[in-house]
Amino acid sequence: MNTVYQADALSILSSLPCESIDLIYTDPPFGTGARQQAHRQMAGQEFPKMGYSDRFDDYMGFLVPHLRAFHTALKTTGTMYLHLDPRWSHYAKVECDKIFGYDNFMSEVIWSYNFGGRGKNKWPAKHDVILVYAKELGKHTFNWDDIDRVPYAAPAMQRVGRSKAEAEKRIAAGQVPTDVWSMSIVGTASKERTGYPNQKPLRLVKRVVTASSNPGDTVLDPFCGSGTTGLAAASLAREFILVDQNPQAIQVTSQRLNKLMFPFVLK
Repeated sequence: MNTVYQADALSILSSLPCESIDLIYTDPPFGTGARQQAHRQMAGQEFPKMGYSDRFDDYMGFLVPHLRAFHTALKTTGTMYLHLDPRWSHYAKVECDKIFGYDNFMSEVIWSYNFGGRGKNKWPAKHDVILVYAKELGKHTFNWDDIDRVPYAAPAMQRVGRSKAEAEKRIAAGQVPTDVWSMSIVGTASKERTGYPNQKPLRLVKRVVTASSNPGDTVLDPFCGSGTTGLAAASLAREFILVDQNPQAIQVTSQRLNKLMFPFVLK
C-alpha cells in the first residue's frame, strides 16, 4: 500500500525488509550550510515560508549510513538514483563505490537547468548531479523502449544512408536522452509549484521511474520533500513509500496526492 511517513529516514529504512525495494530515487539535503526556505503562493495568496535546515557538521557522516541502508533495502534488480549537487557529489561517489561496488556504477546524470542569475567571477553553476547505481549490474531493470524521447541535436545527420521516409520517422520520434538532461526547473509560474524549496520537476522523476522500474514495483524516496516521487510513481502504476521528517513536507505531499486522488496511508 502507498505509504507516507513523517519520520527520520533511517528509522524507516531499518524497518524495511531486506531486498524489498525496486527503485530508490532521492533528493536529500545538499549540505549547503544554509537554511533552505521559500515562499508559498497559491491562488494569488501568499502563505508562510516553508523550509528546512541544510546545515551539517559532518555531511558525509550523515549521508553514508543512508547509503548503506539503501543498498540493503534494494532488490538485486533494483537501482538507486542519488540526486545531489557538485558540492558533495564527488565525495558521495567514492562512498557509493565502496558500498555498491565500483562495477555497479551505471551513470553520472547531469541535470542541466540553465536558469537563474549569473555571477561574473566564475562559470555559473546551473546543474545537479544524479549518481546512478545498480544493486547488481546486469540484473537491473532498464526500460529503454519506454523512455521519453528528446529531439536530435543534429537531425540532418539522420538522413545520411537512410531513405527520406525512414529518416523523417526517426527525426519525428527523437532519441533516448544521454546522461545530460536539459530540463527546466519548476518555475515560479509553474502549475506544479508548491512553494516547497528545491522542488524537482515531475518530468525528471517520471523519466527515472519509467526507466528503472516496472508497473507494480515499489519506489522509495526517503527524503520526499514536496512528494514529487510519489506523484511520479502513482501516475505510472507503481507503489511508493515516501519519508520526510519535516511536517511541512508531509503536508505538501499529502495535499498533492489528495488533489490527484492517489490513495495512500499517512503514518
